[in-house]
Amino acid sequence: MTAGALLRIRDLRVVIGGRHILHGVDLDVAAAGVTALLGRNGAGKTTTVRGVLGLVPRTGSVLFGGEETVRLATHALVRRGIGYAPEDRGVFAGLSVAENLRLAERPGAGEPAYALVHELFPELKQRARQAAGTLSGGQQQMVAISRTLLNGNRLIIADEPTKGLAPRVVTEVARVLERAAEAVPVLLVEQNLAMVRRLAEHCVVLADGRTAHQGPADELLTDAEATRRLLGVGRHDPAPAPPAHCDRER
Repeated sequence: MTAGALLRIRDLRVVIGGRHILHGVDLDVAAAGVTALLGRNGAGKTTTVRGVLGLVPRTGSVLFGGEETVRLATHALVRRGIGYAPEDRGVFAGLSVAENLRLAERPGAGEPAYALVHELFPELKQRARQAAGTLSGGQQQMVAISRTLLNGNRLIIADEPTKGLAPRVVTEVARVLERAAEAVPVLLVEQNLAMVRRLAEHCVVLADGRTAHQGPADELLTDAEATRRLLGVGRHDPAPAPPAHCDRER
């Protein structure tokens, strides 16, 4: 995977308030498809994302498209094409779908890619005037992901997009991410292994602020001993979500 990596992190370290959170994370994100970032609670997943985005002080190397970005500010990273869909989705509930998307337009980024957004998520075009706060969790995730697609981003980081959602909505979010990954590579931070099985080609596992495993997702998730050791998951974890398309299964 290293040879085809779009994002390549080496020895990423984060210290906050004198406390060492990351102790030297190594991580590659493939230039296509979905790469999953896994780990138990407190392993350092969100801090790693925040380190990549420059939201916390960090040291090490963060190569994006071959360019060293570890010293760049967050706004400079955004301009280089990293889109972020946060854990809480960040939707403005009182604004319409169209207004939420307009707010995401980035000056100087060229014509916003509404054609791509509406091709991937035609439902948003139909609901353009609807208040975003009245959408389902899955529909709100469509808005969050669509905002990252508008400006021609080269990478989407989706932080725990299914957290707190009902199983039916999780399946809806899986479809959203599956469609988005057809257009832009995705770094998916996720606890739901059914989602990871369905979407991810590659995975990275963190433990105690360090990289504990990196490789093909199928290889890890079919190894019961490894998933138990690295993720604390037993043999009877939830079955994978059904495929979005009847002719496509993972």
